[in-house]
Amino acid sequence: MDQFAGDFLSRSWPDLVEEFPASTVTKDVCRVYTPIGTPDFDLRITWRLADGVPTEPPAPNFTELKMGEDAVAAADKAYVQFACRSEKLLSSSSMGHIVIGVQHWAVPTEPEGDVQQLKDAYATVAHSFSLAMARELGCEKNGGLPERPVLEPA
Repeated sequence: MDQFAGDFLSRSWPDLVEEFPASTVTKDVCRVYTPIGTPDFDLRITWRLADGVPTEPPAPNFTELKMGEDAVAAADKAYVQFACRSEKLLSSSSMGHIVIGVQHWAVPTEPEGDVQQLKDAYATVAHSFSLAMARELGCEKNGGLPERPVLEPA
């Protein structure tokens, strides 16, 4: 997963650097689809710059996780936010706050399958893309992200 994430992010981080330090609207990194002839499934991976660390509690359908500045997972999506100070950002003295999101892009429905496994899966993908982005940007201490996803609730 890390190599897959790194391949897509190597094309996305120049856009992020261009936008820095302003907060941004959500932008696509990539979309993952199921093969033709199998049930439709669209996974959307996104990034955006945030103004700072979130101060509001997450919505009730999210579980907070102990990764980066903020991490939450639900049965159909997950987000990981991390802090980045890097020479690649316009002002290396400024701290960037980057949010990577993973979402099952579909009409909202009841989750099919084990909800905890779904949350863990989305959080794992969000962590992998976040860590790859932190490495691509050369963020100090990989943006404070652990090598492996932390899936226990905060």
